[in-house]
Amino acid sequence: MSQTFRVLLCCEHYPPSVGGVQEVMRQIAERLVSLGLQVTVATSTHPDRAVDTLRNGVRVVSFPISGNLTKGMTGQLAQYQSFLEDGHFDAILIKAAQQWTFDAAVGVLPRLSARKIFIPCGFSGLNDPRYKPYYQNMPAWLKLFDGLIYYASEYQDIAFARQHGLTHIYCLPNGVDEREFADLDDHGIRSKLGIPASHDLLLTVGSQIAAKGHWEVLRAFSKAHLPRPATLVINGNVPGTGKTSLLKRTIKHGLTGRWPLNWEARWRGLLGPNKRVLITDLPRPDLVNLYKSADLFVLASHVEYSPLVLFEAAAAGTAFLSSPAGNSKEIAEWTGAGRVMQAKNTQNAAISAPGLAKEMERMLSDPLGLIELGNVGRRSVFSKDLIWKKIANRYFQIFLEPACKTTIR
Repeated sequence: MSQTFRVLLCCEHYPPSVGGVQEVMRQIAERLVSLGLQVTVATSTHPDRAVDTLRNGVRVVSFPISGNLTKGMTGQLAQYQSFLEDGHFDAILIKAAQQWTFDAAVGVLPRLSARKIFIPCGFSGLNDPRYKPYYQNMPAWLKLFDGLIYYASEYQDIAFARQHGLTHIYCLPNGVDEREFADLDDHGIRSKLGIPASHDLLLTVGSQIAAKGHWEVLRAFSKAHLPRPATLVINGNVPGTGKTSLLKRTIKHGLTGRWPLNWEARWRGLLGPNKRVLITDLPRPDLVNLYKSADLFVLASHVEYSPLVLFEAAAAGTAFLSSPAGNSKEIAEWTGAGRVMQAKNTQNAAISAPGLAKEMERMLSDPLGLIELGNVGRRSVFSKDLIWKKIANRYFQIFLEPACKTTIR
């Protein structure tokens, strides 16, 4: 390239905010910088990040905007739209519908000369009556983009695109940071956390909200008749801050029959010496080491799109047991690292605690089988290029080559 290629990535949240979307966008942004691109991120403000700052080579520009078209948007919408129009970007990538960086952009997209790419990210409100007018407009909005990127080859968002005759479709997976999982040394994480070497270690990861299924995992663990002593680690950040947020969350969980997670863990931790429960929010290096040390990774989430945690478990050589959330079945096929349960109803991907308990019992009763699943998963992640080093190159190709269609089987 004779001059620096300029890319804008638009996402509702970005580090130091924590979450799957944030990690995906961070990986894409920083990897594109390493390829020589000039990368800017437009995102929401964060108390621990300056409004306009450089973060690992990525310029991060924050806007005090919130909401979406259905719920209503507040903040500096005009400033964001001017930023899109006046930035002279060569490519713009927007992550996810139903949030302001997409909803505030659709009105100005026709005036932008940049190559425009969109990641729909599941369309979680597609069947919600409140979003009916929103999705009636969606086909016209999707036609404003030069490319649509989907993480799953069979899901409601890509089915929507096909139903409306859209053909500018790319299928790309999520993946893992190959540098974090280059070796399987867990650096003594069990000893650091006081987990006995004789215990089977079960791990689940995700924010401490009901939709992530931690309560189901905890209750299943308490019910399961396991073949050996075991420790369950639930790792996740507590969303929101302050007493008001805590009170609202406690009331919300209480209405669905859930005690605060740490209360319930303490109570169930009294069940006997052969079962222990730890609730943690570990620094990333310690969490990666825990992935490597675990015997079984468990995901009981009700709602996902393409859960990063399953890729990470596979890369760590750890077998997984998952709800059917998002494209978890597809990830199980790609990696060969785990098993996916049936949902208990058609409303979401929630699984029953008794059913999960039985699957825990079955998988932990076959330790050699767990090792084989983990070995197959690790080999698959690296042999099938389910790593960000390779995936970022595919994004760059999409920015440069309109006719390119990248798929994974």
